[in-house]
Amino acid sequence: MDLRILEIASNTENNKVIDNFTHRSKNKNPICGDEMEISLIVKNDKVLDMGYQCKSCVYCQASVSLLSQKIKNKRLVEIKNFIKLSENIFDNTKIVLEKNWRDFIELLNKKNASRKECLLLPLRTVLKAIKS
Repeated sequence: MDLRILEIASNTENNKVIDNFTHRSKNKNPICGDEMEISLIVKNDKVLDMGYQCKSCVYCQASVSLLSQKIKNKRLVEIKNFIKLSENIFDNTKIVLEKNWRDFIELLNKKNASRKECLLLPLRTVLKAIKS
């Protein structure tokens, strides 16, 4: 396992409960059993805050930790576009991420393809929350 993944996962500043959320979603990875709950505060189509709780592996924790840092002050359409791109990033190395999402390249790459479902669970959970 890459030490960088452990480093990213260890940042738990957004591992919190948000009581006044506007959007919320729960999701589970049927393959490994990872569970994710995400709460968002959205105003004027922009994410102001994100909190998460999870029972998951370190790959999922790294992904949600990084996502919780990068998602704040982003417009919903920008988040949706990134998540759609991320679904294909393991298969297509020619996908270029916008500057503010590039840190995800450390996680979403062919080296971690066997953990694809774990890494994408937080992204899919956010997408589920903002679609509802």
